[in-house]
Amino acid sequence: QVLRKSLQRGVALSAGSFLAYEAHKLLPGFAEIHASFRVEEVIEQADYLYGSGETEKLYQLLVQHKNSADAELLWRLARASRDLAQLSSTSAEEKRQLAYDALEYAKKALENKETNSAAHKWYGICLSDVGDFEGIKTKIGNAVVIKEHFQRAIELNPKDATTIHLIGIWCYSFAEMPWYQRKIAATLFATPPTSTFQEALRYFHMAEEADPNFYSKNLLFLGKTYLKLNNKKMALLWLSKAKEYPAQTEEDKQVQKEAQELLNSI
Repeated sequence: QVLRKSLQRGVALSAGSFLAYEAHKLLPGFAEIHASFRVEEVIEQADYLYGSGETEKLYQLLVQHKNSADAELLWRLARASRDLAQLSSTSAEEKRQLAYDALEYAKKALENKETNSAAHKWYGICLSDVGDFEGIKTKIGNAVVIKEHFQRAIELNPKDATTIHLIGIWCYSFAEMPWYQRKIAATLFATPPTSTFQEALRYFHMAEEADPNFYSKNLLFLGKTYLKLNNKKMALLWLSKAKEYPAQTEEDKQVQKEAQELLNSI
């Protein structure tokens, strides 16, 4: 979903790496036997599966290494756990467990390597997901920490368009926060977090500059934000781009639908 676009699809593997992946499918103990290069090989296998959209196989590969101390493995496991939770075939009980598991994997990744940009990004995402299960008070209470991790991720990797987009979403959410949620925020913080649509717009444009046309939802939110700012001309431009974005995922299709509905309303 949000983050399928954050890495390149279809990781190009060398002939040797592809054979290693095939061997792993046939011999589950292959990676453990060749311990000297196990982590590197598992990561390459994981990126191959991620690029191929093999969510369940990816999770099964990585969960074997949940006790690893390698941050690169752990943040990928956090992402895989979250992606598995998003599948329609996953039960409500499993979704909840996977959300909490993903947060623990991301937390462990950070504990092992604080300077890992992806670990910060996925910790922020997973912390937000857990808030969906614990209620609006917890979600708002975690908001400052979530933004801090996204900002730290950008400090470590300034060209990560997806994380820049996520800060834009954070800003947009607080800019349109309804009054009753603002009252909750006021009880949790001496100075409640706030934002504006102008700030959200700046981040969405920054994401587009970092990686043009990288994500259908960024195009959609550029259009939606311009609508909030009563700039119909620019809203039409970006909503049209979102509507015409080639749909490769279910999320892309939903973006096209929402963009079309908004265009019809203008």
